[in-house]
Amino acid sequence: MRSITNQWRKLVYLCMCATLLACGGGGSDEPPRQSLFVNAGVDRQVSELSTFTLSGQVQTNSSSLTYVWSSSPVITIDHPDRSVPDATVTAPATTELLPYTFTLRVTDESGNSASDEVVITVAPVNEAPVADIQLDAWPGLDPGVFPAGETLLLDGSGSVDPDDTSINAIIAYEWQQIAGQNVLSGVVTDAATLSITTPIAIESQTLGFRLTVTDTELASASTDISLNIQSESDTLPLVNAGFDHAVFSGESIILNGSASTSVPRGLPLTVEWRNDTGEVLDIDQPSNVSTFATAPDVETPTTLIISLSVTDAFGNNVEDSINVSVQQQPLTALNDTGVIQQATEEQITAVHQNQFPGQDGQRGQDKIAESGLLEKAGRGLQGFDFTRLNQNGDEVDDVTQPWRCVRDNITGYVWEIKTAAAGLHATDNLYSWYQEEDNGGFEGERNGADTVCTLAECNTSAYIAAVNAEGLCGFFDWRLPSHDELLSIVHYGVINTPLVDESYFPETGQLSQAPLWYWTVQPNADGVQDEEAQAAWAIDFATGVDNFLNKRNAARIRLVRAGRP
Repeated sequence: MRSITNQWRKLVYLCMCATLLACGGGGSDEPPRQSLFVNAGVDRQVSELSTFTLSGQVQTNSSSLTYVWSSSPVITIDHPDRSVPDATVTAPATTELLPYTFTLRVTDESGNSASDEVVITVAPVNEAPVADIQLDAWPGLDPGVFPAGETLLLDGSGSVDPDDTSINAIIAYEWQQIAGQNVLSGVVTDAATLSITTPIAIESQTLGFRLTVTDTELASASTDISLNIQSESDTLPLVNAGFDHAVFSGESIILNGSASTSVPRGLPLTVEWRNDTGEVLDIDQPSNVSTFATAPDVETPTTLIISLSVTDAFGNNVEDSINVSVQQQPLTALNDTGVIQQATEEQITAVHQNQFPGQDGQRGQDKIAESGLLEKAGRGLQGFDFTRLNQNGDEVDDVTQPWRCVRDNITGYVWEIKTAAAGLHATDNLYSWYQEEDNGGFEGERNGADTVCTLAECNTSAYIAAVNAEGLCGFFDWRLPSHDELLSIVHYGVINTPLVDESYFPETGQLSQAPLWYWTVQPNADGVQDEEAQAAWAIDFATGVDNFLNKRNAARIRLVRAGRP
């Protein structure tokens, strides 16, 4: 109504102006004043995102005019040529009626100007939303086919509103089942996703679902999806053989698979682990879904394909495989820890623990030795490899014969052994730490407190000198071991004895005398006072821990010589 009234007003006004121009008075010498009348156009409505034209009309005798369009609220107006009234505007996106008042101002060459307004209302154009359902395909089955008794998640969160890109453009979701056995009882059906459990039945069937979405402007759209559900006898067991991994010959291969069926009448499941390559493989209890095997002895890197075969009560058989890379036994210059037991969250046990893989007792030289695949130059517990030497340095293979030293065939070190009898090598002798060079700024004590020995001075340097003068086992280059050298013979796997292979290192001390500290050659920075290292490293053969002792303290000594370069 406003637009019609406005146009009649403009028409009457123009007619009156035309009459006045036709009836100009005479007798005046002044030139007639130019008259300027503007019509900005008819009020109207346009659609959002559309491009529309502004084009006014002018009544005047002037031949040169300038046109300027403006708007409230402000909007971009494309008006490249100000000598003509035509301009264009692109309407913005909106969800409600949005009025704009456009003003056309016209100016002639004499500076006279006039203006008029037009109201153009931008109206929203609502595109219907697009409903979308996403559902991951089931592994191993054709698209759209799903097993019985499994949980599926239908995802409608990808539904969109083409004319509203905000995250809240969809305000309502409604799921309906349109075909098949009802699976929506007790299920949330007004969320972006729908979780269902496929029915278990003797016959296969088709389930149909419809998703309806509604946008902020209350427009709705729907889409459907069909699911082909297998019968219970066609539903296969789920099998996972575990993870690929790599081991050395003689180490444990973890076989930690899983097998299940979503169909109760498919139980029980029959399980079998099988080696699909030519190598002989010792699998412990191959009918258990979680077990282990011992890696075979190989001369070149070999990949084993180990399969887990599962058969259900309907006779359906499913297999899955892992690849296990087996490498030759490594050449090592370090001893293992001696630990072959394994741990759970509650206990230490000799039983293999698949649920806690990667333990020391499953890998390394000790495990290889337990598997009977570790070749040794001598003998020793677990992965340790020792040879006895007599006073002349010759090998002693007869365990009934006396020996004075032990060669470690892994590291190449030759070790002094202690004796129960009184004398230079007695196990009860105790010495303070004393060293004239490489001592951290403090030589130590020549005769520390509580030291006991058969020498005039009970300290490490005096003891080294005495043993070299003796020529123990025919060698004259005995020395204190480093921290790592002494730690290399600690056997962490023994129980209720000093932590060493007592068949080769007797008389290390009694646990009742613990701690059983043995000196190393290395001063310790933790004992520095006035830039002098007051302490040195020592190893406790009762617990296997290391610590620093004040150099005046009394501790045992086990000398060493040689070693691999």
